[in-house]
Amino acid sequence: MLTNPSEKYRPFAPVGLKDRTWPDRVIASPPIWMSTDLRDGNQALIEPMSVEKKLRMFETLIRIGFKEIEVAFPSASKADFDFVRMLIEEERIPQDVAMEVLTPSRENLISRTLESLRGAKRAIVHLYNATSPLFRRTVFGLDRAGTIDLALRGVRQIKAHAEAHPETQWIFQYSPETFTATELDFAKEICDAVSEAWGATMILNLPATVEMSSPNGYADQVEWMHRNLARRDALILSVHPHNDRGCAVAAAELALMAGADRVEGCLFGNGERTGNVDIVTLALNLYTQGIHPGLDFSDIDLVRQCYEYCTRLPVHLRHPYVGDLVFTAFSGSHQDAIRKGFAATNSGWDIPYLPIDPADLGRNYGAIIRVNSQSGKGGIAYLLEQEYGLAMPRRLQIEFSQVVQREMDAKGLEVSAEDLHALFEKEYLKSGTYRYCDHRIVDEGEGEVDVIADISDSGVMRQIRGCGNGPIDAFVRALGGDIHVLDYHEHSIGAGANAMAVAYLEMRVGKAGTLYGVGMDPNIVTASFKAILSGLNRSQVPRRLEATA
Repeated sequence: MLTNPSEKYRPFAPVGLKDRTWPDRVIASPPIWMSTDLRDGNQALIEPMSVEKKLRMFETLIRIGFKEIEVAFPSASKADFDFVRMLIEEERIPQDVAMEVLTPSRENLISRTLESLRGAKRAIVHLYNATSPLFRRTVFGLDRAGTIDLALRGVRQIKAHAEAHPETQWIFQYSPETFTATELDFAKEICDAVSEAWGATMILNLPATVEMSSPNGYADQVEWMHRNLARRDALILSVHPHNDRGCAVAAAELALMAGADRVEGCLFGNGERTGNVDIVTLALNLYTQGIHPGLDFSDIDLVRQCYEYCTRLPVHLRHPYVGDLVFTAFSGSHQDAIRKGFAATNSGWDIPYLPIDPADLGRNYGAIIRVNSQSGKGGIAYLLEQEYGLAMPRRLQIEFSQVVQREMDAKGLEVSAEDLHALFEKEYLKSGTYRYCDHRIVDEGEGEVDVIADISDSGVMRQIRGCGNGPIDAFVRALGGDIHVLDYHEHSIGAGANAMAVAYLEMRVGKAGTLYGVGMDPNIVTASFKAILSGLNRSQVPRRLEATA
């Protein structure tokens, strides 16, 4: 890299729009969407789509709800020309969808493009020529007047053809290519000339062919044109942002605030170089603000599968709304906040760290919380509750998270819900020397009960007996020793004949300190006894049960 890049690169000149209004505007309705996946997106692929893939993409775009689809550059190749003909001849275009085709302002290429549209019921013809000083000087060798004349020759040719073929509903679109690098006064001059020559309502597209400024600069350019163009009421003002600076979504949103009516882009931002604006992200940004975008992404994974199949491009794990990890929290503090958000009763959607409900996009909650070495008790508790119905008390969450952390430190890998459950069972349900076998309760009267229980102690069956003010107190007395129950929680998993009771007991066992025991059984009293034995097993305080019955 250069020590002084200013010797080679020039900063983008600001528009100087002192009374700009777009910063105070709020997008309140969706724009007109135009998909260029089959044209701009397709031409940018290492291996362009086959006819079968084009059809699959086209049908997916229809299902999503696009009403304008740029399907080809018919003069560029026989494959593109034939694809347009197939759509028309096989009547694959719904009546409410406008097929769009692109052509540069060159007579022979316009003729070929118009030929491809023979018999179409409705078509958008998109004419363009580059207008920036660099292209005028270096590519075309034209001055301003020559550049305008080039555009007008194309307009007149298309208009004459449209008048000769009234059986087709013709919609005209013009793009001053390289608009963002064109002097604004000249951009207005050429656009006004084209608009006057067409003489009817048309689409005027202002492409950021190369993204050259911060999004606010593009918004200033769009607002200047919006305020100064002649025949503005007869224009549908469109934008086509590219992503060279990584700001295409922001640029499109600010352009809509600045007066644009329409957005051209691709699914997941496919396109030349760094791509076009990502229409999925734009649309769902609106959705999170309570505005239905007019596009249906209720099964976003299906859309992604189609995209990846047709383009052979992967969608990044962190891609907004659709990436595999975008609804996933590994951080312990994030997990805790999400878990508490789900537990709270809120009107509307108000969950920490989740700007949109994954279910609205056809995604489930299975991957929201995943556990690695950065995770905490909240994520662990969430997974065990969601997958296995274990609603652990808070202090047990803290205790078990330390068990999990030791496992993570030893292995350094992500832990699945299945792994967590296996670790929970090993720690609380399946380890130690004591096993519950059976019990019976004798009511002693005056609020006391007598518990007689059969316990396996290292494989040796022993019967113990104790009396207390309830079954738990009686069982603890039967075990003998320094055992104190400090807290008790229980809940059920499932319903009916398959219901299972879960008991969580916080205990102090001798000098082992405070710890938890957990028991599970269809009978809640039995689950409580098992929880006491679980805590005793975990305390590792040596003892030998004596038969007391």
